[in-house]
Amino acid sequence: MKKDKEVKISYWAAHTTTIVSVTLVLLILGLIALISVGARKETTRVRESLEVSVIMADSISNEGARACMESMKALPYCRNLNLITKEKALADWKADTGEDLEALFGVNPLSPEISFTMPEAYSISDSIAKIEKHLSSLPGVESIATPQGQMVEQMNHNITRLGTIMGGIALVLLIISFVLINNTVHLTVYARRFTIHTMQLVGATNAFIRRPMTLHNLLAGVLAGVIASALLWLAVGVAPKAGFSELQQVIDWQVLAVISGALILTGAFICAVTAAIATQHYLRKDYDELFR
Repeated sequence: MKKDKEVKISYWAAHTTTIVSVTLVLLILGLIALISVGARKETTRVRESLEVSVIMADSISNEGARACMESMKALPYCRNLNLITKEKALADWKADTGEDLEALFGVNPLSPEISFTMPEAYSISDSIAKIEKHLSSLPGVESIATPQGQMVEQMNHNITRLGTIMGGIALVLLIISFVLINNTVHLTVYARRFTIHTMQLVGATNAFIRRPMTLHNLLAGVLAGVIASALLWLAVGVAPKAGFSELQQVIDWQVLAVISGALILTGAFICAVTAAIATQHYLRKDYDELFR
């Protein structure tokens, strides 16, 4: 009786250890996922903030520039088009430099401009060069001001390198998490190794023995995933109060919901698979080997 009680205590202690350990591992994976999503969104924002300016010829009026801008709306690489009229350009010049060009020259020497940003897919040097060549061929266009190719290449290189590093870290953590969860679940099954042997002696099939072991650990993985997800939601919720108000702008509830679902499924899958493998390991052992 005392021995059975000790076995039960050992079993539930192992299950508690499993839930806590898996929760911590999943929480780390969830944080890495949040950082990766945030970095990806910030990358998109930076790339889509690159601005191109189309400077019209002096002979083009504001109305002509506006007509050109309307035609550019059909181009796939033009977003957030904005017309800077001659008057607006003159006012901006005066505000920036303090010089009144109209008083100096007697006329407004500035030309209207059309500025726009590009989708992320076009924010590479080759695409920018093709865009510049195409826009230069439009009637009334005098010059094109685009982001410098070297700057774009350096930015894309840094973003690619950061993505590779983040992917490598995530892969290493995933492997480590699988190993840790496997060892933790193995302890849970180890606590019931004599029960497994007893069930074999009374004629229970391997599938019948594996089923409850796998199910219990699957539920433990689900519970660990739920706890880890709740901690992530709590962390994002209190982030603004801790001075990280930008975090909620990058991470929305849809992203959190997807990550939470992935954590629950990951915890359930890994715990169930490792429990099935560990149970099969003890199913092949003789009674004397259970003491080792």
